[in-house]
Amino acid sequence: MAPIRQRKVAIVGSRAVGKSSLTVRFVEGTFVENYYPTIENTFSRVITYKGQDYSTEIVDTAGQDEYSLLNSKHFIGIHGYMIVYSVASRQSFEMVRVIRDKILNHLGADWVPLVLVGNKCDLQPEWRQISIEEGKKTAEEFNCAWTEASEERPECCKCVRIDHC
Repeated sequence: MAPIRQRKVAIVGSRAVGKSSLTVRFVEGTFVENYYPTIENTFSRVITYKGQDYSTEIVDTAGQDEYSLLNSKHFIGIHGYMIVYSVASRQSFEMVRVIRDKILNHLGADWVPLVLVGNKCDLQPEWRQISIEEGKKTAEEFNCAWTEASEERPECCKCVRIDHC
């Protein structure tokens, strides 16, 4: 059997889009009902992808906005990023591009392993501000994976593929 490889993934996005809830659902299998703003947490989980085990550190970051974007520690040793937005928040979707550009500029890269996640897809249809088509189109433009998720419904969280990073 091949030795376990190390990977580090950062979960980023605007405030209150469900980054921590998605992370806890993925790592521990539980749903966090109450909202507590995160400063930063790191979780670990072994992920098997194509027969290879990866010991994965998942860095759950504080929410970003136009005034408090990522700092340099969010780039050290990171192998990939998951940018989360709420399908019920146009502002959080617009921040996706700002965050991605900040990552690319800091790394001096044209591309980085990235998964774009539209969270809270289980909300009432009238609350939705971001269509599935908009999410897919942005992911195509970024040349990255895309999915929608709901931390309240575990079957939806399984489709969030951290292994794309």
